[in-house]
Amino acid sequence: MARSDSARGNLWLAKELWELGAVQFGEFNIGRTLRSPIYLNPRLLVSSPQTLSRVARVIKEETETMLSMRNPGVSPFSLVAGVPFGGLHLATAFSLVSKVPLIYLHPRKDGSGDVIEGNFLPGQTVLVIDDLITGGTSVVETAQVLRSAGLLVRDAIVLVDRHQQGKERLRANGINLHAMLEVTTLLNYLMSHGKISEEDFRRSTDYLAHPEHRET
Repeated sequence: MARSDSARGNLWLAKELWELGAVQFGEFNIGRTLRSPIYLNPRLLVSSPQTLSRVARVIKEETETMLSMRNPGVSPFSLVAGVPFGGLHLATAFSLVSKVPLIYLHPRKDGSGDVIEGNFLPGQTVLVIDDLITGGTSVVETAQVLRSAGLLVRDAIVLVDRHQQGKERLRANGINLHAMLEVTTLLNYLMSHGKISEEDFRRSTDYLAHPEHRET
């Protein structure tokens, strides 16, 4: 997501996800999403420390660039929070390279909700990080818990945006979404490089293009 990377649509990330086996085609029921012809599993980045480190560096570089603009593209933040569980390893990697303290949600043993692990003060602004966004429910729910503790959430960064109303839902909840890679860019890369069939490409793009394919 640094300028040189974003100018190419972060195609290096599309390539890495494919080579890690994090992109599959078929028919999948994924949480609230039913009969999806494409399955994305960015959690496999933990199998490639070099790629995970690069992701963290690119997020750091891009947030620094956005903060330096005359009209900043991201609000200043003093904490980073990973969305359980897919975003936690990304937020941890980002925290290590950026030196921004990390907090995260941990379910209470009695099942009564989540506790926020890590030190924080009410009024601090938190950058939320997740690996994948579909309808936006996980990011919004994380933001609600953080906000209930007096923290401010204005921006979220995700590895891949599936283009299934997640950006719109976040905007309705006062959160700006920044995606490293759009699923359409990923599909175009795979198709143009002969890595997937035209049938898988068409099924996936048709699925994503229809508004009825959303989170339930």
